[in-house]
Amino acid sequence: METHRRKFIKGSVSALGALILSSFYNDSFGRNLKQILESGEGLNPFDTARDEDLWMYVQQAYTASPNIMNLNNGGVCPQPKVVQEAFESYNRFSNEGPAYYMWNVVGEGRESVRRDLAAMAGCQADEIAIVRNTTEALEIVIFGLDLKKGDEVILTKQDYPNMINAWKQREKRDGVVLKWVDLPQPIEDEEAIVNAYKEQFTSKTRIIEIMHMINWSGQILPAKKLADAAHQEGIEVLVDGAHTFAHLDFKIPDLDCDYYGTSLHKWLCSPFGTGFLYVKKDKIGKIWPLTAPADPSSEDIRKFEAMGTRSFPAELAIGTAINFHDMIGSERKEARLRYLKDYWMDGISDIEGIKFYTSKRPEFACGLGNFAIEGMEPADIQKKLLSQYRIYTISINWENIHGVRVTPNVYITTKDLDKFIEAVHEIAELRA
Repeated sequence: METHRRKFIKGSVSALGALILSSFYNDSFGRNLKQILESGEGLNPFDTARDEDLWMYVQQAYTASPNIMNLNNGGVCPQPKVVQEAFESYNRFSNEGPAYYMWNVVGEGRESVRRDLAAMAGCQADEIAIVRNTTEALEIVIFGLDLKKGDEVILTKQDYPNMINAWKQREKRDGVVLKWVDLPQPIEDEEAIVNAYKEQFTSKTRIIEIMHMINWSGQILPAKKLADAAHQEGIEVLVDGAHTFAHLDFKIPDLDCDYYGTSLHKWLCSPFGTGFLYVKKDKIGKIWPLTAPADPSSEDIRKFEAMGTRSFPAELAIGTAINFHDMIGSERKEARLRYLKDYWMDGISDIEGIKFYTSKRPEFACGLGNFAIEGMEPADIQKKLLSQYRIYTISINWENIHGVRVTPNVYITTKDLDKFIEAVHEIAELRA
């Protein structure tokens, strides 16, 4: 009897998710958006990227405030209304009987999300662990690797601070040796990037960390070429994919990495505090989990999810975010994001003393960009954009990158960016 009851409730949870999507696609807005996007299938993604009528319609799927323009989507992206509704519905359902519904019903529904993520990532479902963010994903690997004193790790000075701090903790605790690559920004020479890593390789090198896209500047690194070079020397590869999943059109096996971590509340527009870790199947058993399961040497990817209570409703709503992303299409989305970056960069390129830390070449950058103006502090530009124009960006002061990071997402239109371009011109004209 209990088994039948659980199957019925599980079916109710699945039906709830289907109902949310069905109501979205069947109301006049959702139906029209779907038809508009479908009508563009088969068209050149570059042409679709320039279709402002289409993207203004996409904008209406979000609940962005008209009182502030968010150009810091690289930090965290808003969720489309349909994703918010999915999360709220799963959350209400969980609250009807948390101890039972959340753990035994909603929690088990995560397996369908795991399969959806694997399909999008191009890997096996049993290589995907659902976690809360890129930091958690990568630290599972960083602290889970069996490294001993003297083992060498290669990373860049442009890596994310949380990852640098994690490696420094292993350096302090275990005596591993950190070796640093310092990359100019932008850099438009793949061989130079690969050689910068290879120059650090020795017989003691155990793993390299690669930022697929450098979060400060948007620089794309040739992850596959770096992985090939490392694997030729028996070196493992960890990829920080915080800014590439659902941003660039690719599959994880394309990178040939051993480990990959990402946040889903960035470019996939999933609920806040969602992410995943990919571990190549034959590597799972040797990684110690960050939070201990019953069998830490298990080859089951779920051992990395033994983290106690977390938001299962947020994790289930990842599935709705994937459906929304698929409706737009990975290739079309990448083309639009790159077009927006090029649009605002072109719009301010005539300012005297302008400097870009981001490439215009498509193989080296996409939707994330960074600029500076000679004689002005990036923090001052960022403050003026917010206080005077209600445009939210973020100033970057890290290693050799000192500028303002600008990250529009698909709900930002060129009409919005025209306001940003005008604001930057006015700020530049009034510099001391």
